[in-house]
Amino acid sequence: MILAHNYQNPEIQDIADYVGDSLDLSVKATKTDAKVIVFCGVDFMAESAKILNPEKTVLLPDRTANCPMAEMVDPESLTWMIQKHPDAEVVAYINTTADVKALADICCTSANGVKVVKSRAAKKIIFVPDRNLGLYIQKQVPEKEMILWPGICSTHHNITTTELLGIKKKHPEAEILVHPECQPEVIAIADHAFSTNGMVTYVKQSPKHEFIIGTEKGLCYRLEKENPGKTFYPVPSAICPNMKKTTLEKVLKSLETFEPAIKLPDDIMQKARVPLQRMMDLEAR
Repeated sequence: MILAHNYQNPEIQDIADYVGDSLDLSVKATKTDAKVIVFCGVDFMAESAKILNPEKTVLLPDRTANCPMAEMVDPESLTWMIQKHPDAEVVAYINTTADVKALADICCTSANGVKVVKSRAAKKIIFVPDRNLGLYIQKQVPEKEMILWPGICSTHHNITTTELLGIKKKHPEAEILVHPECQPEVIAIADHAFSTNGMVTYVKQSPKHEFIIGTEKGLCYRLEKENPGKTFYPVPSAICPNMKKTTLEKVLKSLETFEPAIKLPDDIMQKARVPLQRMMDLEAR
């Protein structure tokens, strides 16, 4: 099975068996009978698929396709933070490495972050690594004390109100949709903040015909493909270079060689599976 994230290049989305966001693809990986999963995305996504499917071969066509935000938190620093706040629970955004997930109580995505934080018994939450997403969740769950890691997704963090309002000035009828990884002031001027799949669902149901898409511009390809007659305006600067590393040639080579395969230590996989499975179980309720 070939899985592709919403931010992948158009030609990769076209050959995928399934296109979706992080949570979507994690669920899909657990439900396939395929013995080999080719994950067209970045490293933490392929790692999550492997953790949830230890018996399957999970391939990442370009092993250098990493997530800089995921690398902003390391297990040593997180352990220090846990020791400093022994009464707190750790909620790890799915955009984290396997060894960081292994220290978490539960994982979340941008789609279910509010639901996950609300579900925890602890009053204090250590949230890693995206500060902007943490601030977005904090606003909606004020009863929790959120200890926010100072990480960011530069692709989303660099989207500015000036850019969005400039596009809005040219297209005054367009709604502004942004990702919760954007800065608070950007979310404040948007009509809605959604995960990528949240945007897909909203656009399909909306009577509106024009949308400004405040996330990685690769999503616009899927939106245009699935919504003929509607117009989408990307933020020109919103490009994740790591998401664009996957090419047709690399996917073909992965299928021919079954490499590069994701390999993780057994103990890390066992520990990291617990918070991921808790998230999946919460979604299934």
